Amino acid sequence: MQLTELHTRRHSIATRSGEISYIDIAPGETGETGPVALFVHGIATNAYLWRNVIGALAGQGPGDRRYIAPDLPLHGQSPVTAGQDLSVTALAAGLEDFCDALGLTGIDLVANDTGGAIAQIFAARNPRRLASLTLTNCDTDGNLPPESFKPTVELARAGNLAPSAVALFADLDAAAKVAFGTAYEHLDRVDPAVIRSYLEPCFGTMERAREFERLLAALDAGDLAAVTPALRELTVPTLVVWGTGDEAFDVSWAYWLRDTIPGTTRVVTVEGARLFFPDERPMDLVPHLERHWAAAAAVRIPR
Repeated sequence: MQLTELHTRRHSIATRSGEISYIDIAPGETGETGPVALFVHGIATNAYLWRNVIGALAGQGPGDRRYIAPDLPLHGQSPVTAGQDLSVTALAAGLEDFCDALGLTGIDLVANDTGGAIAQIFAARNPRRLASLTLTNCDTDGNLPPESFKPTVELARAGNLAPSAVALFADLDAAAKVAFGTAYEHLDRVDPAVIRSYLEPCFGTMERAREFERLLAALDAGDLAAVTPALRELTVPTLVVWGTGDEAFDVSWAYWLRDTIPGTTRVVTVEGARLFFPDERPMDLVPHLERHWAAAAAVRIPR
């Protein structure tokens, strides 16, 4: 789906946690009926991460499904306020507020990267709001943040990340290689406008880079550990789709999720795919989503 079309599908809504910008692809003028697929991105990306998945799903003919992808605070076009709590737990609460503001229930929740941590917390606290859950490569209890990302988090906590990040952003190609060189198989094929939309809100100014440091410094393994007992009782139909070429989130964590969440119906591995495979390999996700959603709609598991 082209960015020009997505721009026309952008909306903004005030929530208890703050203003949230989001993409909304609705089947009709109001989009108030039918199932809702809600897509959550992770750190240093935005709703555009899901553009190709949503484009493939929405382009397969008339249907009643609504596709929504919000920008997290500080990302995309969602602002951040001074002192705003940017912990994973707070971001999950913000997602709850977003769903409240739009009146969303019966949600098919799909998430990637740190968005997966947010989704796990949301699911643990709001199982009755979900029709299904899909997790792609993401943080888990015991891997938040992943080992390969810990040096960056330590730089942020020391206040040393922002100056170098702002300087690096002046050369977008170089910044992209540093930020996303291991997240994509073919970074050179990604639209530079998308890369800019990812990085500019986080590193475009020193002020925003300092806020990004706060976000990284707030990453706390305890946030996911706190909800693991609830995840062990989560019977929401859950699909895990995992790229095997991701250095941050080894495929063993996909099976950890399977063994932790009793509602898990299937683990799908995507050979060689990296963290952002929903962006560059959408058709390795789309058919699995469609089957998962259809199965979840046909068989409602008590929860």
